[in-house]
Amino acid sequence: MNNIKSINGLMKYLREKHNMSIEGSYDKKRLKNIGYYHGYKGYRYIKKPTNRVEFSEFDELVAVIEFDNKVKSLLYPQVMFIETAIKSYALEIIIKEGKSENFSDVYSNLMTDYKSYNGIKYKDAYKKRLDTFNRIQNTIAIKYAADNNIVSHYLKKDESIPIWAILEIITLGEFGNLISTLELNVRRDISRDLGLNVAFDSAGILVQSIIFSLKDLRNAIAHNNMVFDTRFKERNVNKLLIKAIEDDTKVKGLLFNCITDYIILVLYILKKLDKNNKEIVKNINDFIKYAENLEKNIPRSIYDQIILTNDKRKLNDFIKFLKKN
Repeated sequence: MNNIKSINGLMKYLREKHNMSIEGSYDKKRLKNIGYYHGYKGYRYIKKPTNRVEFSEFDELVAVIEFDNKVKSLLYPQVMFIETAIKSYALEIIIKEGKSENFSDVYSNLMTDYKSYNGIKYKDAYKKRLDTFNRIQNTIAIKYAADNNIVSHYLKKDESIPIWAILEIITLGEFGNLISTLELNVRRDISRDLGLNVAFDSAGILVQSIIFSLKDLRNAIAHNNMVFDTRFKERNVNKLLIKAIEDDTKVKGLLFNCITDYIILVLYILKKLDKNNKEIVKNINDFIKYAENLEKNIPRSIYDQIILTNDKRKLNDFIKFLKKN
């Protein structure tokens, strides 16, 4: 494979080594537009490299790529909206409970979850708080070096950066870490304000669980990585979050081992943020349309690894939930 130096060489390789039907100027153009990694290497397996997929037709490969791109286009604006909204909800509660916009005050007075532990758990929680603070300070330094307007405005005046500005510059994952260090009552208040199922949030972990679950998906979309098979998932979705969603929606069997479950997670949060039901149903119908088109263009053995047998039932159950709410 290292000897392939051209699109023609790659086409020959796919024909001879993988028995894929690919030829002519049209296929050559499509493969060139897609690129080597996205055109072949990234889609030659599902979930893990050992689960190789042997496409017999180049059109089959293209169908999976188009499905993946459409799902990313569907989810990107929704995930970005959710990120902004959750930060806004959290910011309001943090300022209200801390009675200050100063990040130093938030750190001293609200990022105190460690106090609820003893022994080694206390030490671990305190270290997590310190690590979060240090990474935020490092982000501030990087942004200052890059002449970020917000950071430069406050540091040049030798003023502390307000918490709202911190939330503007940190990553979604770091935002989740910050939330996880807040004292329990603050985390619960954010959860309650978002309208989450607090019956499953006695430990105050639903908000951070949502953030961490969306972080992996968001990063994959933002970097144009594959999402169709959930290979982006770096951690398991918290079981209490799953129970909360299932209890609210009556959608059962959420395992987050398929992209459909992440679609449901995103739309569930949109519903909690009072997005219009009509818009949410349109997103579901668009996804179903993408999946049906995929089904027509790839072998059943491949399709069933991407869209699972009970996925349509879960989407229909979610629509029923919307109709009742």
